[in-house]
Amino acid sequence: MEITVIRPGELGASDIASWRGMQRALPQLDNPFLSPEFTLAMGEVSPDARVAVLAEGRPVGFFPFELRGRGVGAALGAWVSLGQGLVHEPGLEISGERLLRGCGLDVWEFGTLVRDQPWFAPYQTLVQDSAIVDLASGFDAYLKGLSKQFVANTFRKERKLGREAGEVRFEFEVRDEAQLRLLRRWKSDQYRAMGRADRFARRWVVELVERLYAVQEPGFAAPLSMLYIGDEPVAGHFGICTDTTLVDWFPAYDPAYSSYSPGLIMHLRLAEAAAARGIHTFDLSVGTGSQYKTSLRSRGEPVAEGVARRRTARAAAHWLGTEPVRRARRRVLETPLLYGMADRLMRGYGRLRGRR
Repeated sequence: MEITVIRPGELGASDIASWRGMQRALPQLDNPFLSPEFTLAMGEVSPDARVAVLAEGRPVGFFPFELRGRGVGAALGAWVSLGQGLVHEPGLEISGERLLRGCGLDVWEFGTLVRDQPWFAPYQTLVQDSAIVDLASGFDAYLKGLSKQFVANTFRKERKLGREAGEVRFEFEVRDEAQLRLLRRWKSDQYRAMGRADRFARRWVVELVERLYAVQEPGFAAPLSMLYIGDEPVAGHFGICTDTTLVDWFPAYDPAYSSYSPGLIMHLRLAEAAAARGIHTFDLSVGTGSQYKTSLRSRGEPVAEGVARRRTARAAAHWLGTEPVRRARRRVLETPLLYGMADRLMRGYGRLRGRR
């Protein structure tokens, strides 16, 4: 097997066709963050984006990653990516050690590794459930699997919003850059209120979203979805999807309408519209303690984080420099009491910062 590392922009049309075929062949790879379009967009905003092409006379795998230093790599766009791993033909046999060596890496860090990636299984340090909205049997069947009280309360609030503020309507795909900027502003405010790092404070994230928003390719889309009162936006979502999988990426709402739970209304209407378009899976991703994900989910899908390391001096130095922090974070995530305390602390910090 030959492993060649290139920049995303060097992928040819035949490479991209092979990549898409591999995704169609294996359900666990049907994640838009593993699509060539995401990798190509990352290649335009990150000079450190790379793709390892695995070939046996023809391409048999594609491994997107991002350089973090000499011999150190991470999942491509790791800070925002919600699906990571090796895209490959069925039955591919390779070890994690061989893959990393072929990429010139001593270390590869991952955070939302999709299932059935045996080459990275020995390096997993934490496995969490991604919350899945199962739309394979349609929207009505999905609703029947949820709490009756939750569904009734959400639709009651939607009717109340309609009575008190104006007609409620939803659009799955909105082509309006001003509304995309509005959604980003809501999301930035939400990050700060929660005491979290604002993703959109990084220029490359803004550029990535803008580039993906412009993509129009078969089998890949980046819809901006909005919930309105009349013509006034009150909640929205920007995400990416394949023909059958949509990932919950940047949802937000106008806090002036928070008493109506516009985010929950928007998510239910988004699921309804997605099902009507043939989407089978709406992946809400991981989110320890996220009440809305708990309420909306049909089932869980395991995703893993960890660090793949070769037995080299550089990998050993990386372990010494990063493992204490990683273990502390893992302990917080695995301990509900500690997670709750950390979440309250961050939200309190966000409120204090908002008063300045």
